[in-house]
Amino acid sequence: MSNVYMMAAVADRKRAPDFLELYKAHQVEVSFVLLGHGTAGSDILDCFGLESAEKTLMLSIVTEEVWKTLKKAMEKELKIDVPGTGIAFIVPLCSIGGKRELLFLTENQNFVKGEETVLKGTTHEVLLVIANQGYSDMVMDAAREAGAAGGTSLHAKGVGMKRAEKFLGVSLVSDKEIIMIVTKTREKNAIMKAVMEKAGLESKAQSIVFSLPVTSTAGLRLIEDSEGEE
Repeated sequence: MSNVYMMAAVADRKRAPDFLELYKAHQVEVSFVLLGHGTAGSDILDCFGLESAEKTLMLSIVTEEVWKTLKKAMEKELKIDVPGTGIAFIVPLCSIGGKRELLFLTENQNFVKGEETVLKGTTHEVLLVIANQGYSDMVMDAAREAGAAGGTSLHAKGVGMKRAEKFLGVSLVSDKEIIMIVTKTREKNAIMKAVMEKAGLESKAQSIVFSLPVTSTAGLRLIEDSEGEE
C-alpha cells in the first residue's frame, strides 16, 4: 500500500475535541480515541509549568498529502510544536483488509491505491483489529485458528461511525475494542483473512483489520525457537 499512514496524536483530554474538529476540517473523518494518563515526572511538569493531566490517544488513517497539510495546521492552529501541548506522528501502513474499509477510512483524502509495501528487513508486523466492544474473543478465536499466538485488547471510541453505512452497508457502534496482534510477516495474510471471514463486517464483531511494520521484537524467542526445532 502506497503513501498511507496511521497517524497517532496524544494530547490533554480536554483538547481532544479541538484535534478532532481540525481533523474533520482537513478531510480526516474517522478516528479511534483511547483514554490514558500522562506519566511525566513532576520535575518535567514543573519545568514547563504544566499539571499532570488525563490524556487522549487519537488514531486515524491518513494519506501522505493530508498528513503534510494537517501537520502544518496542528502547528499553526493547535500550537502542537510548543512543549507540553501534544505530539503527533505517523507510521506507514502495510496493508488493510478490504477495499470498502479503506475507502471508509480515507474518504475525501483523494487516495489512489498502490501496491502493498513492506519495510526492508522487517520480519514481523502488528495487526490492529478494530471490533465492536465485547467481541475480542471472536476476533482472537479466528486469529488463533490461523496461527496467531495471542493479542492485547484496548477499549476505544470510534468517531465518524455514522458514515459507515454509506461505505460499508452496516451501522457501526461507537464503542470499540482495538486488538493488537504481533505476528510474522509471512503469516499475517492468513490471520487477516481469517479475521475478515469469521469476525468481519458480516459478523457481530464487524471488525476492520490493518497491519503496521515492526522493525524489531523481544519476547517471542520461545515461540520462534519451538518453530525452529520443528
